[in-house]
Amino acid sequence: MLKARYARAALGIACLVSVSACVTLPPNQPRSPQDPWESWNRGVYRVNVKLDNAIAKPVTRTYVRIVPRPIRTGVSNFFDNLDTPTVMINDALQGKFLAAANDLGRFLFNSTVGLGGILDPATSAGMDKNNEDFGQTLGKWGVHPGPFVELPILGPSDLRDAPAKVVDSYTNPRQYVKNTWVKYGLWLPSLVDTRARLLPLDETLKNVYDPYAFIRDAYLQRRAYLVSDGKVTEEPLVDPEAGQDQGTPVNPDKAAPPPAQKPPADDTTQPTTP
Repeated sequence: MLKARYARAALGIACLVSVSACVTLPPNQPRSPQDPWESWNRGVYRVNVKLDNAIAKPVTRTYVRIVPRPIRTGVSNFFDNLDTPTVMINDALQGKFLAAANDLGRFLFNSTVGLGGILDPATSAGMDKNNEDFGQTLGKWGVHPGPFVELPILGPSDLRDAPAKVVDSYTNPRQYVKNTWVKYGLWLPSLVDTRARLLPLDETLKNVYDPYAFIRDAYLQRRAYLVSDGKVTEEPLVDPEAGQDQGTPVNPDKAAPPPAQKPPADDTTQPTTP
């Protein structure tokens, strides 16, 4: 019965988004090649912003104002610890076995000594906190991210990461909680905790000309950074039209030789008479 209610609610939100999507694009705005569905995405983004302003943001601000910081930190630690098996599995799928062993140690240490993950003694013990998911695993093995997609409620994503979220949900221990009330009861505080971590970015979005484009570009750049493990390649920028006035391409590695100079005239040489 409870699952049917959630299904009806999700269907209602999907219908609302479908009706409200497809907005007019801003004039004189450059189009991103990674966002071919920009009109639709902007419509979904507009609905997400309205839901955020009406529900998520007021609830989160009340949570931050009432709940002391040490308790909020414990809540964040708890949900981060639940995500650790997902990180560990994707570390292994990417061939990072040392990182997977590190994450296993973090999970066991924080789940026991850290009182179920509320505390984070693993960080103090020198165990690194990694960030991996199935979308990064697909990217590691060459799967292209595809077009950008704005998901209802969940926010920015792409065609590679969106279905990967479903896979990640099955590697989270919350998926295997038998009690339905506990299982879905963990979902709401997890969303509130995630939104609370994003509150400092609200002021930044107020000062940008196009918040949608800012969020889209920031998401795509961060995902590319995570997939490459921070190994950003820097390629020299070469103007392909430079030096092509005569229709001959210029090879930057082979510069044209300097023009030949005439030898200086010898003033002592006398002209010959015919």
